[in-house]
Amino acid sequence: MAAVRLDKFMKISRLSKRRSEAHEALVHGRITKDGRPLKPGYDVRPGDVLVIHYATRYVTVRIREVPLRMTPSVKPAALYDIVDDRPDDDA
Repeated sequence: MAAVRLDKFMKISRLSKRRSEAHEALVHGRITKDGRPLKPGYDVRPGDVLVIHYATRYVTVRIREVPLRMTPSVKPAALYDIVDDRPDDDA
């Protein structure tokens, strides 16, 4: 089964613009699974449900597919399903 680092997956899936941006979000605990903050080296697997805290909203995604690298045939939106998208009440 394919597994890839979470910071790299965030870049490939375009949930983050840059890998360094994803890495920083992970270091600061803004990406969680089951209420626990994840580390940049976490291996993403299909079926994982992640909660991503962006500046003004929370997005919950379910991972559908994990490609090992970005190729022209990989469609970023097909890698995950958005389960929930809600505004951040503190913003």
